[in-house]
Amino acid sequence: MEKVYILGGAQTDFQRNWSKEGKSVIAMLRENIFDAMKDINLTREDIIQLNKDNKIAIFVGNFIAENYLDQGHLGALLTEVDSCFYGVPSARYEAACASGSVAIDAACSKIRDHTYDIALVIGFEMMKTVNSKVGGSFLGKAAFYELEAKDIDFPFPKLFAKLADETIKKYNLDEERYMKALSRISYINYSNAKRNPQAQTRGWYMDKKQTLTRNTGTNPIIGGRLALTDCSQVTDGAATIVLCSKDYKEKHYQNTKKPIIKGFGHRVAPMIFSEKMEESKDNEYILPWTRQACMDAYQRASLTVEDIDVFETHDCFTSSEYAAISCFGITDPGKEYEAIENGTIAIDGNKPINPSGGLIGCGHPVGASGVRMMLDIYKQVSDTADRYQIKDARNAMMLNIGGSATTNYVFIVGKDES
Repeated sequence: MEKVYILGGAQTDFQRNWSKEGKSVIAMLRENIFDAMKDINLTREDIIQLNKDNKIAIFVGNFIAENYLDQGHLGALLTEVDSCFYGVPSARYEAACASGSVAIDAACSKIRDHTYDIALVIGFEMMKTVNSKVGGSFLGKAAFYELEAKDIDFPFPKLFAKLADETIKKYNLDEERYMKALSRISYINYSNAKRNPQAQTRGWYMDKKQTLTRNTGTNPIIGGRLALTDCSQVTDGAATIVLCSKDYKEKHYQNTKKPIIKGFGHRVAPMIFSEKMEESKDNEYILPWTRQACMDAYQRASLTVEDIDVFETHDCFTSSEYAAISCFGITDPGKEYEAIENGTIAIDGNKPINPSGGLIGCGHPVGASGVRMMLDIYKQVSDTADRYQIKDARNAMMLNIGGSATTNYVFIVGKDES
């Protein structure tokens, strides 16, 4: 597979509420994109020259700005960020919560086929423009809206509570043990976020008792058996990564080691959750399409789970991270609780998951999350993750899902061994 290098990138501070600050999406994008350009010493003049040579393009991941911001045509919106983007090919890519990953995939394809030498991949969402109930309805459009979300308050917590129910049933799990495992996932992600200077919850108070005690005034039930601490955040944020070809890297960064995208997987499951469960009833994995995406990535990278030093996963809810553990191959299906209880997935464990804090701790600006994950696994293998750095990380893996694990994207990033 043709090499695609990650030069660097940046994310905004996910703690910020841009609407409350009186700042627009253009201000958020401008800050994020120019921080990413500064990170790799890419100038406005470089952008203009690359565009003259027809060697640069921009790929925008966003789920639903039409609802949150009353704004579409998001590829063209980048021209309002700065005049250096006039004329640069740019388009928006959408796959619900996996929008950032489908933008990354598109950029990689254009670099591998030598259409462009360099690509900016930008993911963003501004979600604090509406109240949580209205926002929950917007997000319900990532499901089959007419059947699974219309006239339902907070449909996605309810869908992932069904995943929890089905997991207990499929593997004949002890309910108390399973729920304690979900609580531990939440506590780990909140704890990891305290190490991340751009995490939304870095200053929040959270202890084990809070995550263990559901259906209280401070930890109310949101859907089914899932409480507030089982849910990811509502977040304003943007993330940008810069990808390039081998030729561009060798010409402009010949004396700098840069990680490469070693493998990827992309699989789509039935959209309706009940159909997923019906189709997977005879499979050992509750989310077989997620597992297959992981296996595709391993195969393309010629790696196994033993070669992966750190993971970033899509913990939109604790039940989704729980299912991901076996999909990665860390445990057998039905035994995910073992990796949680014995500390395997903790930041000091053998297979740490979400040292950034994940979607629960770091935040979940939906269209940005896939790009933010890629940025974080880039940091891990380039030894730039600072206080949440995993020692000697050579290969890192990310899972980004859209809908109720409908769209499944997996990427493996590692050190370039050549």
